[in-house]
Amino acid sequence: MQHPDLLAPGSRVALVCPSGPLRDRADLDRALDNVRSFDFHPVPGAWVMAREGYWAGTDAQRLHDLNTALRDDSIDAVWCIRGGYGAMRLLDGLDYEALRSRPRAIIGYSDITALHCAVQRRCELVSFHGPTARAAITDFSRDSFRRALIDGADSAGPAQDAHVLHGGRASGRLVGGNLALLAALAGTPYAPDYDGAIVVLEDVNEPTYRIERMLLTLRLGGSFLRCKGIVFGAFTHAAEQHEDDGRRTLPDVLREVADALRVPCIAGVPLGHIDDQWTLPLGADAELDADNARLTVSDRRR
Repeated sequence: MQHPDLLAPGSRVALVCPSGPLRDRADLDRALDNVRSFDFHPVPGAWVMAREGYWAGTDAQRLHDLNTALRDDSIDAVWCIRGGYGAMRLLDGLDYEALRSRPRAIIGYSDITALHCAVQRRCELVSFHGPTARAAITDFSRDSFRRALIDGADSAGPAQDAHVLHGGRASGRLVGGNLALLAALAGTPYAPDYDGAIVVLEDVNEPTYRIERMLLTLRLGGSFLRCKGIVFGAFTHAAEQHEDDGRRTLPDVLREVADALRVPCIAGVPLGHIDDQWTLPLGADAELDADNARLTVSDRRR
């Protein structure tokens, strides 16, 4: 996998909305402030304030902003302002050749998982599962973001609140992101290559039975057959379940996956729809020490 160049003061960062719309101007202002707080120069897309149904503008408008950024050699990174839904609709129209000819960091999470998977498949390029640009970035998240994108250092480390589901150590490429997107991409040309990978997973607003169903979809499809390890992040704001859905818990579901795969596996790392989160370079090499609940990321740019 190729790594994009590190960012530095003065780097030009495109701000785009490939998925859901911004709530108001305050979202964009926060994104602009976040870019400037790292001494980068923000370059907002022409249609970032657009709205079309539950998208940030039409497919053509969202794709225009993405491809404009990818075709502009002066742009050093593309930071997605929010997630939502809609990035999958753009995958066939993305200018992958422009990204291959001028690699640059793609940053975001949640629905942006679709872009991460596509650029890994089509460009063999590392991209960054990290905060969206409109987020209120905590000191914890800021430190990991800086290590990943500016310092080229290990942006993960010990996961203080994680617990071990299956012990051991493993090395492999980091692959994954939002579980719902990974399940939706299964069977498409944009599905990740999980072979030899350490798989990272998170989600939001999903009841336990749906998390189980999506994990089972990936297992039955063979996605996890040759993975080296599993890292579960946060599964936040679980949707309410009816009483007749039973009392099967999320820990039950995650432990079942660990028991079935028999690979090093931990749960509860700072990844997902939470304030304090790691920025992980998807596609980069990493080592999982499940016994000590530690994920170490290597960066070939150093």
